[in-house]
Amino acid sequence: MTDPNPKFQRSIRSFVKREGKITSGQNNAIEELWPAYGVDLGPDQLDLNELFKRDAFTILEIGFGNGLSLAEMASVNPQQNFFGIEVHRPGVGSLLVQVKKQELENVRVSQEDAVEVVKNQIPAASLDRVQVFFPDPWHKKRHHKRRLLNAEFVGLLVEKLKPGATIHVATDWENYAEQILEVLNANQDLENTCFGYAEKPEYRPHTKYEARGIRLGHGVWDVVFSKKSAQTE
Repeated sequence: MTDPNPKFQRSIRSFVKREGKITSGQNNAIEELWPAYGVDLGPDQLDLNELFKRDAFTILEIGFGNGLSLAEMASVNPQQNFFGIEVHRPGVGSLLVQVKKQELENVRVSQEDAVEVVKNQIPAASLDRVQVFFPDPWHKKRHHKRRLLNAEFVGLLVEKLKPGATIHVATDWENYAEQILEVLNANQDLENTCFGYAEKPEYRPHTKYEARGIRLGHGVWDVVFSKKSAQTE
């Protein structure tokens, strides 16, 4: 498949990389488990079957935060593969603590820019679901250009989805939800699985960001689109 965005280059990042405070347990988990569960950025595409040592339903989660919800999903769904991307080291360490504690063999993790990982390392038509839960809303209007889910990145994600695979985004910022719905609707290779916003799927755990939004009086919006199957002429 030809890259639909051959000139797509990363210029404005959707994140600010703050190291934050990392605990000794998190740091130790990274040092101990990274060789087995970590994925370094490289120029070559990954063989996901080789990476997970099996052929299974594979989910890419972008921006998993502290990793607790991803670990919960991986624990409840051992038959599925979970590839998580998070740029903040404490979050990576937190997830790997759970990987060790719960003996999760179906998790792999990257600590790189998601755009670069998706563009360079994820093969075309290899993913069964992409999920982005509570991405940074960059709520000030002048910062909207930093939002991750723009038309170019969505086009890149669509290339990596299998036919019938889904993109699931959840946010507690209504303005961002509206933009996400607009961007996904505009992609001709996607179709909405619902009329407008979706009910929260059972597989998505409640996260601390969701709880925060509810405390602040925000709503929570789930958007779930599927990739259309190829049309025969």
